[in-house]
Amino acid sequence: MRKSTSIAIGGFDGMHIGHQALFRELDDNGTIVVIETGYANLTPDGFRQRYTKHRIVYLKLDDIRHLDGEGFVAFLQKKFPKLKKIVVGYDFHFGKDRKYSYEDLKQLFKGDVVVVDEVKHNNDSVHSHKIRAKLQIGDIKGANDFLGHNYMITGIRVDGQGLGSRELVPTINLRVKGFLLPKEGVYATFTRIDDEEHFHPSVSFIGHRITTDGSFAVETHILDGVVTCKEKAEISFVDFIRNNEKFDSLNNLKEAIKKDITIANRMLKRLEL
Repeated sequence: MRKSTSIAIGGFDGMHIGHQALFRELDDNGTIVVIETGYANLTPDGFRQRYTKHRIVYLKLDDIRHLDGEGFVAFLQKKFPKLKKIVVGYDFHFGKDRKYSYEDLKQLFKGDVVVVDEVKHNNDSVHSHKIRAKLQIGDIKGANDFLGHNYMITGIRVDGQGLGSRELVPTINLRVKGFLLPKEGVYATFTRIDDEEHFHPSVSFIGHRITTDGSFAVETHILDGVVTCKEKAEISFVDFIRNNEKFDSLNNLKEAIKKDITIANRMLKRLEL
């Protein structure tokens, strides 16, 4: 941090294409300053690091929200003594009651203040709350377009019903915490197992098992062979296949899963991670 000459400040949940526009303004000694509000669920904890080469520093909002404009700038200069450039978005506000904007920052900071304009995709402004809304309606492609990468979740392997391997198809069951889960349904996905470097083509289900015991599940079926998951898995979402449905029998559910697999294979055929 003491070597940082430029910083980008924001919440940066999702590390989406709007955020990346700020990061491109950083120099080689640039640092991303994440203001943690406690509501990040697109890239919670340290998952933001995978989407940037820059160092990330996390600050808790509660530790700085009481500062006035001068106090906030003094705080940054103490933390980053070689600071010459601050990069913010057009809607950036800071200080007590979010009273100050980038205009105040330009007056209070003696170095360079770069304000990045609104970033749009297909004439629609890119914001994290819009990505969340897209995920909640199953618009995976729309969310991924805004993100600039596939939406991903990570979970710990847990025991499932055992029904899949006996009656349907084998799945890896996950307990996912901290991430926003997309709409209940079936998705074409890629899945990375444990610490493997590559992703496997897969079809994944999120939702209540309304045909069987009604329990909630996040599970993924690997399409390119049998893979043993020991501890964890990561699911990368490519496209939505269908809504969660109740079937009259396990046989009907099995037939639906076969169709899901066919559709997923077609969707993933030309894609690689």
